Amino acid sequence: MITEGTFITFEGIEGCGKTTQLRRLAGALANRGIPFLTTLEPGEGPIGRRIRETLLAHHGEPIDPLAELMLYLADRAQHVTRVLAPGLEAGKVVLCDRYADATLAYQGYGRGIDPARIRDLNVFVTRGLTPSLTFLFDCPPEVGLRRIRGAPDRMESQELDFHRRVRAGYLSLAEAEPGRFAVIDATRSAESVFDEMMEILNARGMLGGR
Repeated sequence: MITEGTFITFEGIEGCGKTTQLRRLAGALANRGIPFLTTLEPGEGPIGRRIRETLLAHHGEPIDPLAELMLYLADRAQHVTRVLAPGLEAGKVVLCDRYADATLAYQGYGRGIDPARIRDLNVFVTRGLTPSLTFLFDCPPEVGLRRIRGAPDRMESQELDFHRRVRAGYLSLAEAEPGRFAVIDATRSAESVFDEMMEILNARGMLGGR
């Protein structure tokens, strides 16, 4: 069975469908009566929402990459203290839409900031809190960006090469930690992706059947 106190993160480029799959898994846990909480980065809580608005809104001047990095890290420090750690300590399964790997992919590989420095900062602000399992929903940026509805936010509006670097970064992170990452082809239907996600959870002994 999925054990209480399990930390699962959902990662991928813009439009990969990770949020949809997080909600589907939340529904599956609810059907099994397993205590859980869903959360996201950036943007949880009143402080997080202000940081998210700053990061994703279009501004009259560019945000410096280091300033962008520090905003994401500030959000994460608050998130770990106020949401993630208490949820896990309460024995809940925590499903998180983006976490530390997103900063490595976007600000490290995407913006060109030293990944080693980002890793050190991530460890510092998270107090070493690492996911039990990370789903990476992989698709080409051309596919993901076509799925976006409405006006694109600041991150979604970045040039195509930026999103390609982010995707390559995610795949590199997954290759380096195959025990934690589960890479899923997100070009398929949402139902097919969900079925594979459930199969992975079952294979890892985290669910007791569909």
